[in-house]
Amino acid sequence: MNDVKTTLLERTSVRRYERESIPQETMDFIYEAIRNTPTSYNGQQFSVIDISDQQLKEELYALTDSKQLKTCNRLLVFCSDFNKISRLAERKGFDVPPFTNTMDAVIIGIVDAALAMMSAVVAAQAAGLGSNCVGYLRTVDPAKVAELLKLPKGVFVVCGLALGIPREHPDLKPKQPSSTVFHKNCYNQDNEALVDDLEQYDNLVKEYNRTRSGGTTDNDWCDHILGYYRHAMAYRMLDYLRDQGYDINR
Repeated sequence: MNDVKTTLLERTSVRRYERESIPQETMDFIYEAIRNTPTSYNGQQFSVIDISDQQLKEELYALTDSKQLKTCNRLLVFCSDFNKISRLAERKGFDVPPFTNTMDAVIIGIVDAALAMMSAVVAAQAAGLGSNCVGYLRTVDPAKVAELLKLPKGVFVVCGLALGIPREHPDLKPKQPSSTVFHKNCYNQDNEALVDDLEQYDNLVKEYNRTRSGGTTDNDWCDHILGYYRHAMAYRMLDYLRDQGYDINR
């Protein structure tokens, strides 16, 4: 088992995996880490779909063209979930407020699922596994993914997590400097200094992409990320959320 410092500071995204299975005791450890995740109100407004079925992984790969979905040993899909409490309330005869019609409910479910996924990432990394977060599962074709996973109303995909025995050991990507991440007591209003530091980071990322092991690119950080934003402008997530029972009006 890796120590905390190694687990947190040497994590990389792994997209290529060996064929061998993850030991059941390792998956049990990951499950327990997920279950112990802190959540809003202790409401535990999330669920996880653990996919080992190769055909289903292949179908999700066909949608996303993300190779790690078909080569990973296990794919964990983290979902926001208000179905569970609604079903229990129904049995107990409690009225359920239309909480899923609020933006706060959407945020709570996403935060809970994201925290649970990070618990899984840390546990997997500590156990020597490789992992990769796949956000495209949320946006590529939400209705089709919901159909494949048989999601009931009140449940929607937040992110996928591919897990497996790593076949590769990618270089550690540079992250933004502390000066652009951390603020003391209030948000730093010195935009000139902020942009100077971000520009240096942008150049660092470009150099990393030019010299990294494996496939190299000419990508910087700023325009590359903006490219994702431009692509995402075509997503219809609000329509999908309404189909899943989140008629957001405030």
